[in-house]
Amino acid sequence: MFSLDNLGKVAVLMGGTAAERAVSLNSGQQVVQALQQVGVEAEAFDVQSLQAVVQAVEGADLAFIALHGRWGEDGQVQAILQSLGVSFTGSKMAASALAMDKLRSKLAWQGAGLPTPNFIWVSDVLPFSWKRFHQAGLNFPVMVKPSREGSSIGLQKVLSEGELESAIAEAQLFDAEILIEQWITGREFTAAILGDEALPLIELETDRDFYDFEAKYHSDTTQYHCPVHLSAGKEQQMQKLAKQAFEVLGAEGWGRVDLMLDSQLNPYLIELNTVPGMTDHSLVPMAAKHAGLGFSDLVLRILQLAKV
Repeated sequence: MFSLDNLGKVAVLMGGTAAERAVSLNSGQQVVQALQQVGVEAEAFDVQSLQAVVQAVEGADLAFIALHGRWGEDGQVQAILQSLGVSFTGSKMAASALAMDKLRSKLAWQGAGLPTPNFIWVSDVLPFSWKRFHQAGLNFPVMVKPSREGSSIGLQKVLSEGELESAIAEAQLFDAEILIEQWITGREFTAAILGDEALPLIELETDRDFYDFEAKYHSDTTQYHCPVHLSAGKEQQMQKLAKQAFEVLGAEGWGRVDLMLDSQLNPYLIELNTVPGMTDHSLVPMAAKHAGLGFSDLVLRILQLAKV
């Protein structure tokens, strides 16, 4: 736990080189403004290289990571900061890398007995086969997704055999390793984790096929329901599941777990985001607000949870 007493300079790392660069820049600016409003000496750094990270944290007491996607969220920047002995927000290198990898996250959850949709994976050394597709119990529709991308980039809902080949090819533009996952017809939820607490659930309602990049960042028709229309027992069950998913991957500090609930009210884990968005459309600030935490309070709490 990091003490906020006599806190000096905070370096807010943002931008990066990933497909989510624009979102990260937005998140970082929001964080900087919130910290400055409460009197914290915070400075924004658009980091796109090892040297930029090293220079950004020179003289800083703490780094707030507001980088999304590859390099900034997948453990590489975390490894740099750990090697420099700099305290930073969120998960360490190993958990960050694991959470960014949807395939290995799902394998870890399966190993721990936690529910996640059936799937197979395809890579350069493991080509697609209908035999594996059927052995996994998959049927259409399915979701095709790159294993290591964020913000729903490269995801595609596939309704039939004829669409599958092109969807695989498109996903492989983002990552050579992809997942073909059973489509869950039902309701989409997210659970923000802050320390050892799961914040109130948010249900996501979109007129698109699913909560994709457009629905997340640009659509004015996406609806967010908090409190959710679930029994208290069901919400608590899903919050407990989200915390278990977070802990199984070794995540720390804060994050956001995405879940589905099918028509029989069975929950399924989809993915863990270790550096969720902090924009005006973002879900963690929304959940925190419903838990009584303003944006600046949330940012300070994330700082407090930082570790070396």
